Amino acid sequence: MALSIQYHVLPPGSLAHAAAELFTSTVESAVALRKRARVAVSGGSTPRSMFAALASPTLPYLARIPWESLELFWVDERCVPPADPESNFKMTREALLDPLNQNLAALGRAFHPAQIHRIEAELPPAEAAARYESELRNTFRLEGAETPRFDLIALGMGPDGHTASIFPATEAIYNFTDLVTANPVPQHATTRITLTWPVINQASRVFFLIAGADKAATVRQVFTGPRNPDLFPAQLIRPANGILTLLLDQAAAAELPAADAAGYGTLTRE
Repeated sequence: MALSIQYHVLPPGSLAHAAAELFTSTVESAVALRKRARVAVSGGSTPRSMFAALASPTLPYLARIPWESLELFWVDERCVPPADPESNFKMTREALLDPLNQNLAALGRAFHPAQIHRIEAELPPAEAAARYESELRNTFRLEGAETPRFDLIALGMGPDGHTASIFPATEAIYNFTDLVTANPVPQHATTRITLTWPVINQASRVFFLIAGADKAATVRQVFTGPRNPDLFPAQLIRPANGILTLLLDQAAAAELPAADAAGYGTLTRE
């Protein structure tokens, strides 16, 4: 199946709001259809602004999202305790969860701890990966070789072409069987816990949130260049529904084909 890459190029200051709107509308639709939504988010500086928008009492997303019907997961995590400055969970807690609960309380609502499924990355990596995979199997009620189907997965991309914690020339590129893996990353002298790319590709909707001029050349290589996922693991992301969404600032999109007057463009990859 050909992959349709639908991209939206946004001016400075608009990226977080576009991501928050996509998050909100996808959750609304999932809850309307199935009475719940399951979303996996990534770390990094770019999603921090989206989280702040989602939790803001002065923006519409807080009131629109049916938070009581949302379950929150993480795409990947560094092997650090949850209070460590490097923790993706810590960033999400500070940018989203803490202000969210404070602002929901003013509305007589709450986002409960049972709805939060973090990666226990303070454990030894193999144990952390196994426990997170067990959490997915139990939450999604999977049997045998079934794969979870998230309603939304939000991804970032590094200047080296990695996404989630699937880095160039690492073992996770070749992992077709696990839901979660502890991926050694020699170039950073560490191990990361990550969803595997086949799990990501089963999500109902997948989007990349990418900002910065340092990503422009990699964006071009990943989405328009020759296929080489060992060098550019982000090329492994090909959702089963055939649609991949990119939200980019103007700097990150500088080397893509020009978008239309409204900032939209489409690429097709075989």
